[in-house]
Amino acid sequence: MSATWWRVKLAPAAERDFSGIVQWTRKNFGARQAQIYTATLRNALQALHSGPDIVGAKRRDDIAPGIHTLHVARNGRKGRHFVVFRAGKDDVVEVLRLLHDSMDLPGHSLS
Repeated sequence: MSATWWRVKLAPAAERDFSGIVQWTRKNFGARQAQIYTATLRNALQALHSGPDIVGAKRRDDIAPGIHTLHVARNGRKGRHFVVFRAGKDDVVEVLRLLHDSMDLPGHSLS
């Protein structure tokens, strides 16, 4: 694993996904659970500062060339979403989507 600190950039679709997940969680499970799950999502995104080859990341060329996923359920946290990302130029991790693990990932738009 590289010692380089990668910048993490969320695409507009990923920002919408994040907001929608938090709103849905708040509506269905309450404000406290929305806060907990927001922290879970943020922790997964924070982990990407180590780069695309972090433990738990999987290469997903079946979705598109160069695509990786990272499940948010990690480090003792529970969750049902994947971070869909790719390595960009200049040590940038481009987060394309945040999708539920029951979704057909190859069938979703990455923009």
